[in-house]
Amino acid sequence: MNARIEHLETSGTFSLDGETHQVDNNIWIVGDDQEVIVIDPAHDAEAVEKAVDGRRVAAILLTHAHDDHIGQVKDVQARIGGDIHLNWEDKVLWEQVYPDGEPDVKISDGDTFTVAGTTLKALHTPGHSPGSTCYYAADLEGGVVFGGDTLFNGGPGATGRSYSSFETIVDSIRTVLFALPEDTAVKTGHGPSTTVGAEKPTVDEAVKNNS
Repeated sequence: MNARIEHLETSGTFSLDGETHQVDNNIWIVGDDQEVIVIDPAHDAEAVEKAVDGRRVAAILLTHAHDDHIGQVKDVQARIGGDIHLNWEDKVLWEQVYPDGEPDVKISDGDTFTVAGTTLKALHTPGHSPGSTCYYAADLEGGVVFGGDTLFNGGPGATGRSYSSFETIVDSIRTVLFALPEDTAVKTGHGPSTTVGAEKPTVDEAVKNNS
């Protein structure tokens, strides 16, 4: 297995419910010198194209369909190729950005994607959005999950907006992500990475503060 993880951070806006905020997004590229999977290519299509650097794109995987994560994905695809994959439970959010089109592949819990000898497994973790999906690679760097905005360094992702639910995201984290080994690295959609074990107390604290 020769796959490695590359990280790119881009900046732009996130808009929902009539509010717009500046955000920095993490883009994750998994693969080798020949082929890659690109996860959440946000904001800057030119920067993503430069990072991919002509390698074959096995897939573009989206963790969810908030506009900061998908707003540039069609432009990215036009530049680098690869099918766009999304859990279609996020249809309502996708259509706010792309009312006349659909992702190329509508993924489901348990779907797998292989690149450079590494397999990523889709884990449906609703709460931040209905279709929020993490991607778990058990054999990559000792175990990695690309968590999107479901679990951050510091606790659960945001749930104060339309189509989100605090109770649902906590259930997803506890039943799906916390079932992974504690030393599993969590590569987040925003901010620094963390581990599954490190976030167990932060989620407990969030539940306590929300009760």
